Amino acid sequence: MADRRSRSISSRKQPQQARSSGLVAAILDAAVQVLAKEGAQRFTTARVAERAGVSVGSLYQYFPNKTAILFRLQSDEWRRTSELLRGILADAAKPPLARLRALVHAFIRSECEEAAIRVALSDAAPLYRDAPEAQDARAAGEGIVAVFMREALPKATDATRILAGELITATLSDVGKSFSEETRSETEIAVYADAMADMFCAYLATLRHC
Repeated sequence: MADRRSRSISSRKQPQQARSSGLVAAILDAAVQVLAKEGAQRFTTARVAERAGVSVGSLYQYFPNKTAILFRLQSDEWRRTSELLRGILADAAKPPLARLRALVHAFIRSECEEAAIRVALSDAAPLYRDAPEAQDARAAGEGIVAVFMREALPKATDATRILAGELITATLSDVGKSFSEETRSETEIAVYADAMADMFCAYLATLRHC
């Protein structure tokens, strides 16, 4: 019943003091634990509050419903992904294909390290994937890739760059999720990432000479 209080997916307010920040951090940490253990279908604000050791009322000061908590977890994941993209793809000291290879390795390793929470968040995506906040978050990542594609394919048409960016990001996301569904060793991750990077680099090299 409490989860139907509001349809908002945004946090109710931002913590202003260290104590409030600590409370929000405890709630989010508990949310990750509940989500990983119970899955999206059994995820509730009551379970999160109990795991965090706070009252449901305290939780509602910052998150109006369970969707807001899930979206905050997803937003944090998107932010980390955007920082990963920007930190690697914007490194002008390295050639574009070397950056792409580094990104593939970093992304696949990240997928494997956070597989449980990513799968659970994927299951929860229907709750917020069409919200404006979700669209803005996705657009940020797409913008980083678009800038990289202009540098990697300077002579290609805009349509070719867009298609290349979409193919690479979609493949990386879908295949990375599938690969991380099983526990992988460091050697398996490295070999798989190398193979995927070879494929992407060969694709961009072909487009460069078209």
